[in-house]
Amino acid sequence: MTKVLITGATGNVGIEVINALCKQTTTLDIYAGVRDVNKDKITFPYSNVQLLQFDFTDSKTYNTALTGCDLLFLLRPPQISEVKKYFKPLIDACVNKGVKHIIFLSVQGVEKSRIIPHYKIERLIINSNIPYTFLRPAYFMQNFTTTLHADLVNKKRIFLPAGKAKFSLIDVRDIGAVSAQILSTVTEHINKSYELTSEKKLMFEEMAKILSNKLDSKIEYISPCLINFFLSKRREGVPVMLILVMIMLHYFPRFQSEPEITDWVEKITSRPPISFDEFILNNKKLLMA
Repeated sequence: MTKVLITGATGNVGIEVINALCKQTTTLDIYAGVRDVNKDKITFPYSNVQLLQFDFTDSKTYNTALTGCDLLFLLRPPQISEVKKYFKPLIDACVNKGVKHIIFLSVQGVEKSRIIPHYKIERLIINSNIPYTFLRPAYFMQNFTTTLHADLVNKKRIFLPAGKAKFSLIDVRDIGAVSAQILSTVTEHINKSYELTSEKKLMFEEMAKILSNKLDSKIEYISPCLINFFLSKRREGVPVMLILVMIMLHYFPRFQSEPEITDWVEKITSRPPISFDEFILNNKKLLMA
């Protein structure tokens, strides 16, 4: 059987990739790369998913996890930005272990942002000569159930320095569905890149109005200046690195061209992408909790 290793398996995207794979009739031998095999057993209720220890910060786990690995689903944990320190040894291990294909979760617009880690990781993979597929998703809808959740439920607001910038969106369930399809038909996607979006671009002001309507609760959008945003988040105890990432994701798009809308989700999965309205309805209890 073809061995596929899913890194970041306990995160939002990793879980959805595994969920989508397990819903398919597949001949893939599925392995979830986790930091603690015993602790993370309860995360995966599937009998056909095996757990392997894999830790981006511990290169000793690379060789064991990659032994016999044919396909690698690779993502960058948000807290890891040192590409040369962590990803160069990992890609070298992929070469040494004979990994046949890497599916890398990159980011939309990566080709225009050479300073971000995703660009450097893409170049490492290309230079390794391992066949690849780059997935470049838009802004995660699930940010509203994670990073932005506290402000949304406790203060009934979206507090971001995004101004009137428009964002294309994606539900991580669609990323999982696309990834599973590519892993199952990998020879059709050799050395290709796909930007993954839903069907609409929205400003955060528009997202706040949609949330207000669907949740029957007034959600305010506030776009603070950078100093106000930084100090407010520090008072909340948010780590400096995470604040800087939030600034990069939400402030810089104000000075960039609007992101594109693509139809790759529908082309690859044979169904339309999940809309923002549908995401809210599916997560209504959590968004109101």
